[in-house]
Amino acid sequence: MEDKLRKTYLPMTETAFYILLSLVEPRHGYAIIENVAKMTNERIKLGPGTIYGSLSKMNKDQLIQIIQEESNRKIYQITKLGNDILLLEKTRIEELYRNSREV
Repeated sequence: MEDKLRKTYLPMTETAFYILLSLVEPRHGYAIIENVAKMTNERIKLGPGTIYGSLSKMNKDQLIQIIQEESNRKIYQITKLGNDILLLEKTRIEELYRNSREV
């Protein structure tokens, strides 16, 4: 994994984290928006500009890929590289949580 991608994505923004987490299953943009809202009890409501800008960048960086296009909808899914980055972030978050519990 390139150091550049690590520096770009770690630590990860909540937006990036929830997008990658949503794409463990194939989804189109609007389905990602709905999934993130559901996972966060509506705390995070992604707008179209945010979601499509993030998807475009993540696709260019090969963290996600377009696996299908149907009636003007692109279906995305996380790649192995994206999953590796997501796992690093999950590990970082678990460490934060573990350390916060010890104080």
